[in-house]
Amino acid sequence: MTLKDSSANKRLTATQWQAAVSDTFFPLETQMVEDQSFSGDLDTWSLGIVGLSQMRCDGILYKRNKRHFLEEVESSLLITIPRLENVGFSQNNRQATCAPGEFLVERGDIPYEFWHEQTNELLVLKVSSESVRARIGPTDRLGALSFDGTQGVANYFLDVVKATAAHVDLLDEAARTAAGMHILDLLCLSIRSDDRVLDSNMSSIRAAHLHRAEQFIRNNLNNEDLSSGLVAEACNVSLRYLQQLFLDADKSISGFIREKRLVRAQEDLKVQGITTIAEIAHRWGFSDQSQFNKAYRAQFGCTPTETRKAAQRSQQAGPS
Repeated sequence: MTLKDSSANKRLTATQWQAAVSDTFFPLETQMVEDQSFSGDLDTWSLGIVGLSQMRCDGILYKRNKRHFLEEVESSLLITIPRLENVGFSQNNRQATCAPGEFLVERGDIPYEFWHEQTNELLVLKVSSESVRARIGPTDRLGALSFDGTQGVANYFLDVVKATAAHVDLLDEAARTAAGMHILDLLCLSIRSDDRVLDSNMSSIRAAHLHRAEQFIRNNLNNEDLSSGLVAEACNVSLRYLQQLFLDADKSISGFIREKRLVRAQEDLKVQGITTIAEIAHRWGFSDQSQFNKAYRAQFGCTPTETRKAAQRSQQAGPS
């Protein structure tokens, strides 16, 4: 996932806005409340694996249709934080209203409509769906959910996003990357305790047990000794019961651990720095680099070296 970095602050017309938002996030249709008089400002920054945008524009309706994502390989989530007025959102037969002090999750892999009738100011994060899944599990239940950001870690999350937007131009690349990782972790902490993200196809008790086991795994991916037995012991359930929970969800414990470790390793490979591939593999629990390379290619269809080189080329190319 890439986001073009731009600090230009010029007013955009309706035609320019359509192109700008499609280029920044992903292809969309736009319908302005007042087409002739419409104007907006859009600033975007790359925070490593997270994109941050600050936008202010007049009343508008965005439509994301199936044809817009048929050829997309990677899916993304948009996290919208309204600053002035409520926004409305409709996706997958669910409609939500998000007010200032809350944040809204939008899935980019299925159609949706998003709107605000008055001039509004928004902060928007673009994050990889896979990065979120690696931290909190399935993202299919997140679309069109609005979360209260007035208290607890969610309030801290919103404060960090606002502070980052206010000071991002003062940060170098390393600081922006660190800020992006911090924001992503806070986002996932903010939403993972909500019962709405539990597996609705299981009983509430079994879903809670599975959720707790998966979260223990996500929190301990860098532990080389992470195993089925350790997870069962930490969650105070029998190994047989734990294995059945994962089987009922069409998963295996070892496969789940390996998949999440590889996703976190892929994130690190895309971030510029002095960390070697061997160090990244070891950080995420792979003691054998040959085994890591083989598992990585099997999951992503390319080698760790190819991922790192592609990220370097993208950084060197800069905004187009």
